[in-house]
This record gives sequence, C-alpha cells and structure tokens, in this order.
Amino acid sequence: MQTILLNHFHYCVKDLLHDEEGATAIEYGLMAALIGATVLTAQAALGNAVMNMYTGAMGLLTAAMGS
Repeated sequence: MQTILLNHFHYCVKDLLHDEEGATAIEYGLMAALIGATVLTAQAALGNAVMNMYTGAMGLLTAAMGS
C-alpha cells in the first residue's frame, strides 16, 4: 500500500513540475501589461501634441473670422 501511495505522489509531483498552464497565463498577463503601458505612454506623448494642434487651428480660424 505504501508503495502505491509513493508512486501516486511521484506521478502527481512529476505532473505538477511539467504543467505549463500557469506560465502561459503569466506570459499573457505580462504582454497585456506591456501593451497597456505602451498605449498610456503613447497617449501621454501624443495627447499634448494633438491638443496643441487643435488649439492652433482654432486660433487660426478665430483670426480668419475676425473675432
């Protein structure tokens, strides 16, 4: 009986060491975090440039209309 339990324990530990599902989930989580950080960085960098572009265009339109 003890041998059967040790063999079962051995197979359970062996399966646990070769299981890669958790690693895949962690990899996907890291990729999602990196993509999110990239999007936030791009938005921060481009946000001010786009706002300045629209502000400049509005100033030009206001000046052209004579207000």
